[in-house]
Amino acid sequence: MEEMRLYEYQAEVVQPALDGRNIIIWLPTGGGKTRAAVYVAKRHLESTREAKVAVLVNKVHLVDQHFSKEFHPFLGSEYKVVPISGESAEKDFFSVVVKSSDVIICTAQILENALKSTEEEKHVKLTDFTLLIIDECHHTQKETVYNKIMGPYVEQKLTGEKNLPQVLGLTASLGTGGAKTFDGAKKHILQVCANLDASAIMSPKNHAMELQQRVPRPVKIYDIVQERLKDPFGDHVKWMMQEIHEFMDLKDVFNGFGTQEYEANVVLLEKKGVEQRNRQLAQCARHLRYYNNALLINDSVRMVDALNVLDDFYSNEKIKRIGLDATDWFLFGLFEENQTELKVLAGMTQHENPKLAQLESTLLQQFGSQAGSRGILFTKTRVSTRCLYDWILANRALQDASIKAAVLTGAGNQISHMTQNEQKQTIRRFHEGHLNLLISTSVAEEGLDNPACNLVVRYGLLTNEIAMQQASGRARAENSVYSVVASKGGREIQREKTNEYLEELTQRAIHEVQQMNPRHFQQQMGEIQKETMITQRMAGLQMRQKQNRHDPASVTLSCRTCYIAVAHGSDIQLIDDTHYINVNPTFKKYYRAGGQVHLEKSFKDWNPGRRISCAACGVEWGMEIIYKNVILPNLAIKKFALVTKDRTTTVKKWKDVPFPIQEFSYTDYCLTNFPDL
Repeated sequence: MEEMRLYEYQAEVVQPALDGRNIIIWLPTGGGKTRAAVYVAKRHLESTREAKVAVLVNKVHLVDQHFSKEFHPFLGSEYKVVPISGESAEKDFFSVVVKSSDVIICTAQILENALKSTEEEKHVKLTDFTLLIIDECHHTQKETVYNKIMGPYVEQKLTGEKNLPQVLGLTASLGTGGAKTFDGAKKHILQVCANLDASAIMSPKNHAMELQQRVPRPVKIYDIVQERLKDPFGDHVKWMMQEIHEFMDLKDVFNGFGTQEYEANVVLLEKKGVEQRNRQLAQCARHLRYYNNALLINDSVRMVDALNVLDDFYSNEKIKRIGLDATDWFLFGLFEENQTELKVLAGMTQHENPKLAQLESTLLQQFGSQAGSRGILFTKTRVSTRCLYDWILANRALQDASIKAAVLTGAGNQISHMTQNEQKQTIRRFHEGHLNLLISTSVAEEGLDNPACNLVVRYGLLTNEIAMQQASGRARAENSVYSVVASKGGREIQREKTNEYLEELTQRAIHEVQQMNPRHFQQQMGEIQKETMITQRMAGLQMRQKQNRHDPASVTLSCRTCYIAVAHGSDIQLIDDTHYINVNPTFKKYYRAGGQVHLEKSFKDWNPGRRISCAACGVEWGMEIIYKNVILPNLAIKKFALVTKDRTTTVKKWKDVPFPIQEFSYTDYCLTNFPDL
């Protein structure tokens, strides 16, 4: 086992935790928060009877990173340290693993699932642990999974539970929670402290100079780009959008084509169209969203990438859609009539996005001048990561500079997501130097540690002060550069400057909290915790009232695209708190089954089946799942409208439907539908 040694500033901040107190360790990215947590865990295991440590992370790739780089090297020879992520078989018997292990490193979602589970081999209680280490603990707020774990913790504490685990939170930035004032920032920080039941926020005082010397910040550069002088491709897309506005007879509803505000407006417009059963309004708004997305892509990457988004959308629509009406013919016709013109305009390289030229210069300046450079290029969406990757591959100058790039995006069950194994392999290749540039969404902002990384580029991003600080902290090497590539006078620059102010505001507010009288601090913690508990109970009561507003049999589910009624709320049942399936055998006549869905990971009780779509209009509804050899249609609620006697509504998630949903009974279903059993 490697010897555990802390720097003086680390030893200073961990002291209250060694005394058994709940604290938050606030150190900058690269300051060794995780190493300090390992030290606390080691001392806790040595001194606590029947000690059991849970290390919670919010990103899948951090499970392996914390296990292999920190906890296992220092604790593995004396204690059983087990990593568990979504693809680990151990998650299916989590309780058994907990009982036989000393340290469990897992995503917070796995622990929350286990706390809620009624299955003996999965279920655990908070009191089964003696120490909870919460990485990136600034996320312990609102409806996050961290807060879903700590909410019951605080409630149990307030109702007299004595055997709750010690809590150690780790963060580089608590943020302001959206507040723009000092009082608002302080209130937010106190709320996070209360959510974590923390008695103090610890940062170095006596050894602050040592921290500054060991964790230098990268040089920040604003790589400003002059606006594109001419944008004939974007102008033509905007003209087409105006044509759709006139077709809807909504000439002056809103403008601002190519902005996030416009996207928010058309999302609401589509929802309004569905609720009014105005198909022209709903479908035009839906198509406008794709045009607006193309403009956003045109503003960040190549014109051809923007065109490809529209090409892919209309190609897929043509394949899937049937039963077209006048609105469909207009929308399809508009694109087909202008497709050739758009292709010609997208090929006019003299009008290409100037941000790309600046990005090329930024990359070449670092990779061309320093052998062994490594960097992370942060961008907003999965689509833009892929577009930037394609651009780098096609760019001769960047290839001559030996840039070896790869995409890193979030893991999940969706086909567009990376698998956890793909994430792990990409990060490993980056650490080993086989790759020297990651093109990433926010998934790499927190916790991705690579001491050789000397360049971070934020490209076309509008995010908060926490994301800014976390991204900056990925540049760990000496003489690192943190570049913001953005248009002159653009919103990205304004947001970055605002974030710098908010970062300074956060620091002032934290220092104010640290100076509070301990008795007054604890008094405020108690008041905030009681108020939060009442607020959460009220929210739960309102949610239950909402979910019981209608009898399930009185709610009709209709296709969101063609409005054909296809099911009732009473047809929907829930499997494993995950799959919302239609148990009515007559539902089969309303959908068509398409191609097989392939997912990289396997599951305990089910496998993916075929895609399913509306038999009347062809829009996709979800997929079949094969659950214990029974084929069941698994539906996405965002593809349906909910019709009651007084109104039509839409919801994004099943938890928001206004009727209760019954748990699926495999036995009852089989006995009812397979009489020969």
